[in-house]
Amino acid sequence: MKKLLGVAIFSGMLTLLKMASGFVIVKLAALYTGPSGVAMLGQLQSLATALNGVVGAPVSAGVVRYTAQHYKAGYETCAPWWRASLRCLLLILVMTMALAFLFARSLSVYLFESDQWTWLIVACSLALPFAAANTLITSIINGLEQYRRYIVLGLVSLFVSTGVMVGLIIQYRLLGALLAAAVFTSMSGVVLMVMCLRQPWFRLQYWWGKVDRARMFDIASYVLMSVTSAICVSAAAIAVRKILSVQVGWTEAGNWHAVYKISEAYLGVITLGLATYYLPRLATLHDFKAIRKETINGVFLLFPVVSVLAFCVYLGRDVAISLLFTPEFNGARSLFAIQLVGDVLKIMSWVAAYPMLARGATGWYIASEIGFSVTFTGATYLLVPYFGAQGANMAFAGSYLLYFLFIVATFRHVITSTELTKSTGKTG
Repeated sequence: MKKLLGVAIFSGMLTLLKMASGFVIVKLAALYTGPSGVAMLGQLQSLATALNGVVGAPVSAGVVRYTAQHYKAGYETCAPWWRASLRCLLLILVMTMALAFLFARSLSVYLFESDQWTWLIVACSLALPFAAANTLITSIINGLEQYRRYIVLGLVSLFVSTGVMVGLIIQYRLLGALLAAAVFTSMSGVVLMVMCLRQPWFRLQYWWGKVDRARMFDIASYVLMSVTSAICVSAAAIAVRKILSVQVGWTEAGNWHAVYKISEAYLGVITLGLATYYLPRLATLHDFKAIRKETINGVFLLFPVVSVLAFCVYLGRDVAISLLFTPEFNGARSLFAIQLVGDVLKIMSWVAAYPMLARGATGWYIASEIGFSVTFTGATYLLVPYFGAQGANMAFAGSYLLYFLFIVATFRHVITSTELTKSTGKTG
């Protein structure tokens, strides 16, 4: 676990810069667009996250796992899964772009209550190939455990993307903020492609050729999990903002989104460390006792870290609002406490759930993601009329508490059943 802490600290430097970048963008958006504009920005960011997550599904967790397991024997041993992931990517990319074009107007009306932003949905879909390239490259580097390269490439792409976003927001205000959100990840993809052209694994022979059906099934299980996660998480966030905008107004939706973004930012220090070290590490473990020990160690290590971070954010909430937003967002001050409790439960749930993702427990993972999203959205709908925007935070914390308890209750069964499945040569 020392390595996890080291990677978390190392990647934390990158995350701090990402936080700074995000804060600059949010501050500019707050200055130029106000709470309602920030809420609209959040809606588009959630849509972009969902679309990017869907097209990136074939080249995310599955690629990290199989690369981490096989790269020490040579890139050729990784190639069967790389080819399968690329084949899946191309199929999903075509379907997703077609659907985004087809329903662009309907999505604009649902997200913004107007069809004037239809062209933004189209822009999101046109940027998807480059966003997928971003996911693919970071997954390969992560699986190869090249942490230093991971950080350096992340820094370069961050600086380029942030510079473009800042310029767009200053020049075009709300229009620029929304356009920047639509193409942010794709800009990072372009930068990474240019910087990795000469890497030894970036050769056509590893990515194109005959695809083994068994490897397609291996990748497909991760596609199902990643697509479900991308859609459920983003759809829940969109639905919650929609509920808030209808029941208490766009200003309150903007206040809630401001607190949500602050939580997202500081938790990035933890989640990046988990994705960079924890997932590849778990992918190499095969014994239940070893997996359970790694998970328990992760929980005991990260619980105090996240708790302290959350407490610091609570103490500094007034400073955060004044620095990152404007006086129009002062209503967000009362929304921190319950949200931060939910943040701690969220990270503990993620630590406990990562072994299921690493083991390819497809059915369990999909059921848990859908269950959480439905619970979060449904509880928000029920609580907001009585507690206002605070009801969304209550729903968030309560849903993650139920999620954590569900993971603990099913942990042994899921891990041992996936061990049995792997030993008999089946997937999923």
